[in-house]
Amino acid sequence: MKVDTMSASKLFFVFLALLVFLVPNLAPESFASDSDSANTAIEQAEDVMASAYEAVLEAEQVGANVSGSLARLNIAAENLANAHICHGLGDFENATRFANLCYNIGEEVRSEVHKLKIEAYGPHVTSLWMRTIVSIVSTIGIILASFLGWYVFKGRYHKRMLRMKPEVG
Repeated sequence: MKVDTMSASKLFFVFLALLVFLVPNLAPESFASDSDSANTAIEQAEDVMASAYEAVLEAEQVGANVSGSLARLNIAAENLANAHICHGLGDFENATRFANLCYNIGEEVRSEVHKLKIEAYGPHVTSLWMRTIVSIVSTIGIILASFLGWYVFKGRYHKRMLRMKPEVG
């Protein structure tokens, strides 16, 4: 029985020694991986936020109501700020989580603003089509009226010319 206890304690000691020597070598790699993924998530969130703000600006210039979108972008900006704070504190898991929340909100806002922009363009496009149709119909009307006027003028001219008596002199 003494041999079994001795073998178990030696096995435990060997396991403990391996654990002590291997963990410090493995930990920085996983730490760097978490830091890299957090950096990547934050960069993607920043890119999406920039493009979402540009889309909101374009939609606002067209005349779309973007107040709700701006409120959601403010929430996304808070998440991005929290991601930066967590990253600075070394909490890479929460930094990644906040950055992903920001990314998702930014994507949703961008697609929502795209729809708002299309809706705002609707009346402009309808107005453009109406102007085009009225212009075409007016041009056709003017051309037909011109031909009708020419036909009437030509008929009257011929009748007047036939009633004239040539003077022989």
